[in-house]
Amino acid sequence: MTPFQRIARLALALCFIVVVLGAWVRLTDAGLGCPDWPGCYGQILVPDDPMAAADYDRPLETGKAWREMIHRYAASTLGLLIVILAFLAWRNRVDPRHPFVLPLVLTGLVIFQGLLGMWTVTLLLKPVIVMAHLLGGMTTLALLFWLTRPVPTGPSQPELRIFAAFGLAILTLQIALGGWVSTNYAALACPDFPTCQTQWWPGMDFATGFTPWHGLGIDYEGGILDNASRVAIHVTHRIGAIVTALVLGLLAWRAWKEPGLERAARYVAVALVAQLAIGVTIVLTQLPLSLAVAHNAVAALLLLSVVNLNRATRPA
Repeated sequence: MTPFQRIARLALALCFIVVVLGAWVRLTDAGLGCPDWPGCYGQILVPDDPMAAADYDRPLETGKAWREMIHRYAASTLGLLIVILAFLAWRNRVDPRHPFVLPLVLTGLVIFQGLLGMWTVTLLLKPVIVMAHLLGGMTTLALLFWLTRPVPTGPSQPELRIFAAFGLAILTLQIALGGWVSTNYAALACPDFPTCQTQWWPGMDFATGFTPWHGLGIDYEGGILDNASRVAIHVTHRIGAIVTALVLGLLAWRAWKEPGLERAARYVAVALVAQLAIGVTIVLTQLPLSLAVAHNAVAALLLLSVVNLNRATRPA
């Protein structure tokens, strides 16, 4: 294994940790644990003295501040690894066997992720920024995974490749919906299952629920939407889950019948069933933190399984 491959795999593992840490920070309301960026109350480490917050609008909550800073430290380390990958790719750019474009794309993406992380704080958890930050993290994870996968050796599967790409697009939309649910604090808008507030179609306000921009200077911690708007978001996510399950289930079944794709299909099926089970259990158990974080982690694994299937269907 070359140094490039070792660093790429290390970056992949760290990226998964960063995605899970981001979910942990978001779900414990620690996104504004440090009201400034990139430091915390003007310091590199979380200060011990509560008076350090005297010049800020938010009092120091040490636990939340440390959760936010641990996430930043991990994300910064990931960014450094990706820059090293880009340097190695540039140094070996004349070697046609060496990846070149993708490491450079990852470098641009991780820089943009840093900006989104800053805007998440400075714009006070604006939902569209937080959702974009989540999608950026998932995209980084998927591209690093693609970078570490071996070159396919099987025959080309043009029809299945199109279906796999469609499944990936549907899953991406569902992950975005999940981020919208989380950042708008709509996870408990429907406390029962399969109904929502004991109704199959409760009163909902889709227009307000899916308005991407509500102006500047608004603190979104805890959410600003009313019940009807949050219910609309939650129900849409449930409908999306049904559509995603049908598409990915059919994709896994179709891939299972192709020689050489059985394992890739199995990964998709297992991750899909696990994600659906966790999603239902979260509602029935009223959003315990451990399950909520696991829901994000398994979403990342489901994404990787679908990316893996996309990779496997490409021509050698």
